Amino acid sequence: MADADETLLDAEERMDGAVEAFRRELTGLRTGRAHPSLIEGLAVEHYGQTQPLNQLGAINAPEARLLTVQVWDAGAVRAVVKAIQTSDLGLNPAVDGQLIRLPIPQLTEERRREFVRLLHQKTEDARVAVRNVRRHAHDDLRKGERAGDLTRDDLRQYEHDLQELTDAHVRLIDEEAKRKEEDLLAV
Repeated sequence: MADADETLLDAEERMDGAVEAFRRELTGLRTGRAHPSLIEGLAVEHYGQTQPLNQLGAINAPEARLLTVQVWDAGAVRAVVKAIQTSDLGLNPAVDGQLIRLPIPQLTEERRREFVRLLHQKTEDARVAVRNVRRHAHDDLRKGERAGDLTRDDLRQYEHDLQELTDAHVRLIDEEAKRKEEDLLAV
């Protein structure tokens, strides 16, 4: 039974990880307000390496509709600007030496709907990740039954527990998505 309990614990940890990854992805969706998490994970190609933006400069939100990036290396300014322009955020950087200003424009209704579609896609990807964890855990439980470690009744109980765990994590994902959608559609 210890193997089946460990399988459920491992599945829960992996599902928690999928929910956390989804939450991190949501921080990258623009809601019309400036927040450093909007751009901190942006991949910047610099000196032949790809680094997240927050490792190349300090990101601040001095105003509700403005982000600033103080780039530490003057040679990296051009690479940071290029990464911001090629991202799907729709931001236009203004360069002032090593300081990059990013005014956050008001989102149009069409752009909000586009972000909501992207949100739905990310939500479904997160649900699929949780379901994949469930499938792998289920396969492990079936192997335990075939090996004689679990009885048929034990297997049914563990499958039930696994399904409840999956449903709880999918609910968490849906709640996060609903909150983010409300933020996106708020004017």
